[in-house]
This record gives sequence, structure tokens and C-alpha cells, in this order.
Amino acid sequence: MSARTVFSPYARLFDVPGSLGFSLAGWVARLPTPMLGLGALLMVAHETGSYAVAGAVSGALALSFSVASPQWARAMDRRGQGTVLRWSMAGYAVGGGGFAVVVLAGAPEWTWFVLAALLGASAPNIGSLVRARWAGALDAATQRQTAFAFESVVDEVVFVVGPPLVTLLATLLAPPVGFLTGVALGLTGGLWLAAQRDTEPARDPAHPDTPVSRWAALPPTVLVVIVSYLAMGTVFGAMDVVVVAFAAAEGVPAMAGGALAVYAGGSLVAGLVYGVARLPGTLAGRFVATAVLFGVAAQVLLGVGSVVVLVPAAFLAGLAIAPVLVSGMSLVEARVPRSALTEALAWVTTGLTLGVTVGSAVAGVAVDHWGAETAFAVPALAAAVAALLALAGSPLLRGADRSG
Repeated sequence: MSARTVFSPYARLFDVPGSLGFSLAGWVARLPTPMLGLGALLMVAHETGSYAVAGAVSGALALSFSVASPQWARAMDRRGQGTVLRWSMAGYAVGGGGFAVVVLAGAPEWTWFVLAALLGASAPNIGSLVRARWAGALDAATQRQTAFAFESVVDEVVFVVGPPLVTLLATLLAPPVGFLTGVALGLTGGLWLAAQRDTEPARDPAHPDTPVSRWAALPPTVLVVIVSYLAMGTVFGAMDVVVVAFAAAEGVPAMAGGALAVYAGGSLVAGLVYGVARLPGTLAGRFVATAVLFGVAAQVLLGVGSVVVLVPAAFLAGLAIAPVLVSGMSLVEARVPRSALTEALAWVTTGLTLGVTVGSAVAGVAVDHWGAETAFAVPALAAAVAALLALAGSPLLRGADRSG
């Protein structure tokens, strides 16, 4: 059987009218996800010479995004993506442009934090919007698994392309260029997606003001996935810090980017395969099994003692990422009512985002106190915790999946 035949389900996704347009728009709009925080950090560090201030500003941006994005998603579930996206993009443009102005103009530092927070709070979780469109457009559960796997691959591509792009622009041209390019891409992709009204998920236009229970988007299943993803995000944030520090300690700092790309590459490969695999068992069973596999696979990081070992270890650990992300998103999609799906997916991604913040902070302390090699224990331990949380929460995952 040829690779073309095996992966043909991905091509068939785009037989759905409008799917190519909203998927491409979502890809463009997601590119700033890793660009804005890093771009803000590079710009502030260049202007102040302080990585402490730069890190704090970048953290304010990430934290406000984590808090606000589920609220945007909730509004979109009630009033439609297009209408709400236009409002969020207006705040996004003001926050992004205003932040660059106050930093470059040397305005008081408190204004930097205010504008960074505004920018983060105006950025919706684009991945959840695109996945909600796929969920509304595809009838079969197997098709939705393939679509969610494809979007996980897109996420990996974003995190492979975004950081080098913003760093290159900031280094070769000027620090603000990388940041402002991220803002421009996010604005372009967001407005492009907002314009595609025909593929918006269905809502109840007759009663847009009817209250919807806050817990509709946060049933026990979603809470289990969120806490597991919080631990997963801790792995991702810790890996960024520990790999960079380890490569520097080994005297080959340039290898850090390559090793992290291999880590993401392992996930990309696994995501493509998982998306077309027809696996036995329930969605809940697959989520728990892939979470356990993720926890076990990450333990190879404890054996890293040289860059030669780091690269294959990163690839092996990366292979376990996409399956648990796809299975978790698929489980959420099957358990949450359509009226709250975008918000539920946004909360899940918020768990990942907060985990990244925690992982970066903890890994930084570990590197300073133990050294980079020993600090690989942080992502390994966090991965084990993710597996244990999924196992412990498995009794809460019992229930019927939506048919189809």
C-alpha cells in the first residue's frame, strides 16, 4: 500500500466546501502564537538590556491570553465566530501596535505591562475555532479524528516555523520587526477567518441571550483533560529551557534549535500516522493509553548525557505527543454539547499554555541549581505526572460518546 493511499484521508478532508479556506486562515492566524511572546521578549530586552523585565512582560502577555481566550470562545459559541472575531481583532491591533509604540518611545514600564496584557487578552484561541469548524463540518468520528490530527500537525509546524522567523527578523532587521510581523500575521489570519461565515459552527441565532451554564464547557471529562494537559504543557515549557541550557553547556548552542525541531518533528510524524489509524477501544481508553505512553516515552530524557544522545531521545519522546493531544481533543469534542464546544477546546488549550509557563519557570530554577543535564528530570517527571493524572481521572471519563 502506497503512502499516498495511506494518507488519502487527509486529502479527502478538503473535499468539504470551504475547509481549505478556514484551515489556511487558521494556520496564518496561529503563526503568532509562539512569535508574540518571543518577539516581545527580544524587543524589550533590546531596549532595556534586562531579561528579567522582558520575561515579566512576556509572561503578562501569556497569562492574559490564558485567562481571556476561553471567554472569547464562550462568546463565539453564543454569537458566532465572525462577529466576535472582528471585535477581538480590533483590540488585538490596538494592543499590538500600542505595545510597540510605548516600548520604543521609552514610556513608563507600567504601560508596557498594560498594553502587553491587552494584546494577550484580545487574542482568541484560533486552534479551538478551527477545530470547532471541522467538528461542525464532518459527520463521521473517524473523519474528525483525522481533522484533529491534521490540526495538531499544523500546531507543530507553527512552533517549528514561528520562533526562527521572529528571531531572524529581529536579528537581521530590527527587534520590533519580528514582533510586529507576528501582530500583522495574526490580524490578517483572524480577519480572513472571520470573513468565512459559511463554515462557522451552528449556533442558536433565535436566542443568543439565553444563558448557557458555565459548566456546559467544563464537565468532568474536560477537567481531566485540562489537568493532564497542564502537566503536558509543563513538559513543553521545561524542554525549551533545558535543551537550550544543555546545548550551551555542551558548547554547541546552535544545536538547541535543531534538537527542539526534532522533538516537534517526532510529534508531527506521529500525528500524521495517528490521524489515519483505525484504533480499537473507546475515546476515553485511547486518551488514557496515549497519556501513559507519553509518560513512559519521556523517561528516555533521563539518559541524555550528550548532544549525540539528545537528538534521538528527543525524537522518541516527541513521537508520543500528538497521539495524546489528538485523543484528548477528540474526547472533548465527543462529550461537550456543540453549543459549548469552542469554549471547551479553548479551556483545554489554556491548560497547555499555563503548563508551558510553569515548566519554563521550574526548569530555569532546576538548571541554575542542578545543572542542565540533571534538569532533564523536570520534563521527565512532569510527563509521568500527566500519565498519572489521566489514570487517576479515568473513572470520571466514563460515559457515552456522541455517535457519528
